Amino acid sequence: MEETQKHRAFQEEKGREADAGVLFVLQSKGKWWHAGYHLTTAIVGPPVLALPFAFSGLGWGLGFFILTVMGLVTFYSYYLMSKVLDHCEYHGRRHVRFRELAADVFGSGWMFYFVIIIQTAINTGVGIAAILLAGDCIEIVYSKVYPDGPLKLYDFIAMVTVVMIFLSQFPSFHSLRHINLGSLLLSLAYTSLVVGACVHAGLSKNAPPKDYSLDPSKSTRTFNAFASISILAAIFGNGILPEIQATLAPPATGKMVKGLLMCYTVVIFTFYSSSISGYWAFGNKASSNILKSLIPDNGPSLAPTWVLGLAVCFVLLQLFAICLVYSQVAYEIMEKKSADVNQGMFSKRNLIPRLLLRSLYIMFCGFFAAMLPFFGDINGVVGAIGFIPLDFILPMLLYNMTHKPARTSFTFWLNVSIMVVFTGAGLLGTFSSVRSLVLDAHRFKLFSSKVLD
Repeated sequence: MEETQKHRAFQEEKGREADAGVLFVLQSKGKWWHAGYHLTTAIVGPPVLALPFAFSGLGWGLGFFILTVMGLVTFYSYYLMSKVLDHCEYHGRRHVRFRELAADVFGSGWMFYFVIIIQTAINTGVGIAAILLAGDCIEIVYSKVYPDGPLKLYDFIAMVTVVMIFLSQFPSFHSLRHINLGSLLLSLAYTSLVVGACVHAGLSKNAPPKDYSLDPSKSTRTFNAFASISILAAIFGNGILPEIQATLAPPATGKMVKGLLMCYTVVIFTFYSSSISGYWAFGNKASSNILKSLIPDNGPSLAPTWVLGLAVCFVLLQLFAICLVYSQVAYEIMEKKSADVNQGMFSKRNLIPRLLLRSLYIMFCGFFAAMLPFFGDINGVVGAIGFIPLDFILPMLLYNMTHKPARTSFTFWLNVSIMVVFTGAGLLGTFSSVRSLVLDAHRFKLFSSKVLD
């Protein structure tokens, strides 16, 4: 057995030497705090502005409960995933890709393709949503400065896409570490501004009537609840933890836990404060982007213009970082297939394919962002189909298979219980989110000038 593991480790190391995806994109040079920056950017982003909207489908009590459960389960899940990666590294098999880890532990090729399909769906969905929301942020400001201006949402999405094409040329995940530190600070800044704006709006004379009641129809209330759970899963999920851990300089053992603690310190502040303030101010009328509630189409802004303008600018800047982070898996796949490791990262042979392929990928995301402006529904579908399997189910299963806790132990049954509960939630959430998408379809036209909730 030991000889087999040594042979496998040797083959993996030999393969990495010829793998441009690893050598160029997933460079293992980072410190634990760099991983913390990457994690925070992957989890704490402008989708937190959808938390009041998620609460509108759950209410106060269930909303707090689900938010807390999601936080605890995802931290536990990412901790287990880190332990699985550490376990494999200890046995000479350091994995830098989620799909390769899953295929190794399960010993099955189909799991490799299952993970890569789900990861691709997540990364592309997040890229589309980030570009869409960035364009929406610019449109919010523009519509207030030039109410009858000729530019439409798709024009701003095109502008964001052009900027992202330039930013996508950062060569490696590790090269984003300073950008992601800025992203962490931006998330704290705009969350503080939005929380203050929501409190101001809730106390102002123009405050909207506060209604926290749920839909009177039991079936609709149930569908809304599971759609909200899917949105929360998307907000807490990342689906790229192995790739983030791959950026750590070996040995990576124990470093990821420190990064997780940094990330979840930010999570606690941003998630709870934005949920409470936004839902308190707007109740069940909260928009899927709370900024839209603060800057209504009809009537004056419900908070000081400079506060909202600054918050929108901070959100916009962070969206660029989020799109970059979630594009890294796509970039390493492209690089693995197109680059020649025998020539330098910035050689003409490797630079031209990188420029073309990454530009085409961003253009693809930008096109669909302009064509399908369903920010709230996209969040729900991506959460149910993508994040729930990768972040709420597979880590527990991988841990049980690698560490083999006793079947009578609390850990084993806790992991099994989480898998069962979230498998059911994922199935119901998928149905509910797709249902919401279908119901919204009659209100939507291609390349609409407004983002629909």
